[in-house]
Amino acid sequence: MKRVFSIILLLLLAIISTVNSCPPSDRAALLTFKGDLHEPFLGIFNSWTGTDCCHNWYGISCDPESHQVADINLRGESEDPIFERAGRPGFMTGVISAEICKLPRLSSIIIADWKGITGEIPKCIATLPFLRILDLIGNKISGEIPSDIGRLQRLTVLNIADNQISGRIPSSLTNLSSLMHLDLRNNKISGPIPRQFGRLRMLSRALLSGNQISGPIPGSISQIYRLADFDLSMNKIWGVIPPSIGRMPVLATLNLDCNNITGTIPTTLLTSAISNLNLSRNALGGKIPDVFVARSYFTAIDLSHNNFRGPVPRSLSAASYIGHLDLSYNHLCGRIPAGAPFDHLEASSFMYNDCLCGKPLRPC
Repeated sequence: MKRVFSIILLLLLAIISTVNSCPPSDRAALLTFKGDLHEPFLGIFNSWTGTDCCHNWYGISCDPESHQVADINLRGESEDPIFERAGRPGFMTGVISAEICKLPRLSSIIIADWKGITGEIPKCIATLPFLRILDLIGNKISGEIPSDIGRLQRLTVLNIADNQISGRIPSSLTNLSSLMHLDLRNNKISGPIPRQFGRLRMLSRALLSGNQISGPIPGSISQIYRLADFDLSMNKIWGVIPPSIGRMPVLATLNLDCNNITGTIPTTLLTSAISNLNLSRNALGGKIPDVFVARSYFTAIDLSHNNFRGPVPRSLSAASYIGHLDLSYNHLCGRIPAGAPFDHLEASSFMYNDCLCGKPLRPC
């Protein structure tokens, strides 16, 4: 009787174990994915053994109800003990296999900072209906952003910075109605920003610097109510700055430096919620608007390397705080106002203008 009971118990345990393990198809997809990658130093794939990929497979977690693979979290820079023991960051080569798309419950794909992963973003990624996070920062991935990426209606984070991505920003990207964080920095992306970019109403950070993006800044951007950080620096943007950008309620950082922007500074930018403003190294001209007031608060204003003329705005003295100010390499002229914030600024903030004088430059 005891023997029969033991057999039944073992059978029950085997059934429970089978029910709670990942599906064989998920395990097969992960092993193919692993087979296309080579990680020689840390041994992060050494734990990918056995039939149950939901337990103790490094970087893998599963949905608690369906037991299907939900998250792939493989970071090449981490505080995980495996990195501390190795005393070095990770390095991985290979490509991201399209087999990853055979994991239908994937919610997050984080394959970040491995420095050596090449190939393209699998186009089939756009077919993963539950995907919320796609983070591939810090590799050598090339090719284009999948043209139908806008199908990922649950996507909140798209981070492909520091790769070799080329081509245009696909127009379908503006369909990502849940997107909060977009990071395309330091790639080879070209062409214009989609005109309907303002449809990304949930977006709080748009980091597009260090590419070859051209064309004007779409006015629709001002429709993104939650946007707090907008970085378009080091591109080929031309045209004028839409005044409506200065009316965005929570925009705190605006970096447009190192482009081909012309026209004048909209007064709205200097009377807005922006506290970090960088318009340096463009072709802006005219006078700097003399519109600073007591509520003006800037941690940094950089207007250097432009074509501004006229005097330094006297109303800067009325601002509650100006941490850093750079007006160098323009065509400004006249006496530098006295008092705060000018009394803590160095000569480098005003050098290489036409005829500025007064402290911290030469006396008038």
